[in-house]
Amino acid sequence: MPNSFAPPRYSTPVIAMHWLTVLLVIAVYCLMEFKGIYPKDSPEREAMKMWHFTLGMTVFALTWLRLLLRARSKTPPITPPIPQWQRTLSMLTHGLLLAMLMFLPLTGWMMVNAFGNNVPFWGMELPPLAVADRAAGLRMKELHETIASLGYLLIGLHAIAALYHHHVMKDDTLQRMRPR
Repeated sequence: MPNSFAPPRYSTPVIAMHWLTVLLVIAVYCLMEFKGIYPKDSPEREAMKMWHFTLGMTVFALTWLRLLLRARSKTPPITPPIPQWQRTLSMLTHGLLLAMLMFLPLTGWMMVNAFGNNVPFWGMELPPLAVADRAAGLRMKELHETIASLGYLLIGLHAIAALYHHHVMKDDTLQRMRPR
């Protein structure tokens, strides 16, 4: 049931966090996709990996902050209202996206630790979550890469749904999250 006291748009901090997360996720994916242009163990490739770790952990921290902001703010209703099945599908997709934004950094952190390394985070090193164990590292790597691959699907569905709502259904779904 729509809340009559909800604003017509998300709050400015919620919108800013959403779009900052989008930019960081694009950067994190690009860093991993393009690291192969440099030879293994080259300084450039190592720098790309370091930035992948740092920005990935930044996404992790921002996701928790986003959850806090969303819990403290009202969700604007979609006008005109959407069918219940779309609302349910939207909630499921958003839940999976948030899970991805939390589990990708966690599995990456554990993978890096299991391979005997520390995770850099803006000039610091994060405490280890796993002991050095190559077999565990390989399992975490497989899980991390699987979640990342599924992330492409979830991100694509999210973007297509936003565009569908805007251009086909002509509701204000996209407008509620658009920067001013």
